[in-house]
Amino acid sequence: MKKITLSLAGVFLVIGSSFAQLLERLSHIPAKANVVIDTDAFNEVDDQFALVYAILAQEKLNIQAIYSAPFINKRAKSVEDGMEKSYQEIQKILELMKVKFPVYKGSTDFLKDKKTPVKSAAAEDLVDRAMKAKEPLYVLALGAPTNVASALIMKPEIKDKIVLIWLGGKAPHFNTAREYNLLQDMHSSQILFDSGVPMIQIPTEPVTSHLVTTVAELQANIGGANKISDYLIEIVKGYSPDHFAWSKVIWDIAVIAALVEPSALSYEMRSTPILTDQMTYSYDGSRQIYKVATFINRNKVFKDMFTRFKAFKD
Repeated sequence: MKKITLSLAGVFLVIGSSFAQLLERLSHIPAKANVVIDTDAFNEVDDQFALVYAILAQEKLNIQAIYSAPFINKRAKSVEDGMEKSYQEIQKILELMKVKFPVYKGSTDFLKDKKTPVKSAAAEDLVDRAMKAKEPLYVLALGAPTNVASALIMKPEIKDKIVLIWLGGKAPHFNTAREYNLLQDMHSSQILFDSGVPMIQIPTEPVTSHLVTTVAELQANIGGANKISDYLIEIVKGYSPDHFAWSKVIWDIAVIAALVEPSALSYEMRSTPILTDQMTYSYDGSRQIYKVATFINRNKVFKDMFTRFKAFKD
């Protein structure tokens, strides 16, 4: 059974119907959630797994749109190039699976401050879609949260219409929050914690770092099942030249599992931290509560994902 503990610090300072609504948003897992997926799909190899996992769980996820998120590393020469390559990778996944969803290009740069959005088709669609939503719209953010933060700047009212599940940062008890998704766009990451949006944080360490697999495991469980599974195996193989005693963390599938296989995660609720410019967490017990993952059952997530992958027919 999914476990949720409530940290008392600051909770008694928040009262009234708005708190009850927030608690409901953070606690309730709908039978079928309306979602948008914000993904830096070409950054590594984990976003591709997460996207396929979501597409193969449409009995639980109503995917309304997919956004390409920006990134920069050795696989992209600029932030804009990272976003464009992510857009192309999303389209490639959809083509291999022969499925269609609305896909929107995201930010061409990271935020320069916390007041000026980077306008994009993705941010504009999120604003429009959220404001029209009759039920909570779940924003599944798998990368640097520039698109989401920009939308929150453009229309702060969307915080009352969405629930954000973000893979980013480290656990609250760590002496640093420093992590790739968080550090790429610190202004955006700070906005998430300060905006008042109902937020579920899934830290990389010590939570999603457990989601490791190997080439041998992938080949044994999903090899030859279909074109998309074979493609995923090939990109994992291509990520490292040496596969001996080597494993790869498939970080982002945790965000999908939060809605598709919710019993695999444990959480606590606590006051939202202040993300400092030094990439540490500071605490003020009067701040809004949020939910943060504390544990993930690696085997349960991979079993569910592999079962869906094997069942998919080209």
